[in-house]
Amino acid sequence: MDARSEKSLQGVHPDLVAVVRRAHAVSPVNFIVTEGLRTPERQRELFNAGATKTLRSRHLTGHAVDLAAKVGNEVRWDWPLYEQLALAMKAAAEELGVPVEWGGDWPNFRDGPHFQLPWKDYP
Repeated sequence: MDARSEKSLQGVHPDLVAVVRRAHAVSPVNFIVTEGLRTPERQRELFNAGATKTLRSRHLTGHAVDLAAKVGNEVRWDWPLYEQLALAMKAAAEELGVPVEWGGDWPNFRDGPHFQLPWKDYP
């Protein structure tokens, strides 16, 4: 993974870091980690912009990451790319025995770039 992604993984729970690294190795879609651990100020900024629906994000404790698909050198937001990333993340998580939730599976606010460790398993 690139240096930006490695920097974004600082402070993220080691189980989630392992899943991201494994997914990066097996994913048909290249990706970068855009955000991991967030400050409360950054969370509020995203909340105020409508990019998140909560101030109680898993990012605040290092239990979530946001990924961005790359095609060539360009970051892309096409939904099918995130479905492929989700398959790679879920496969990596299963292989490593780490439960992971994908924001794209949420019914009320589908968040394709978002992956997190579940509250019930990682309080």
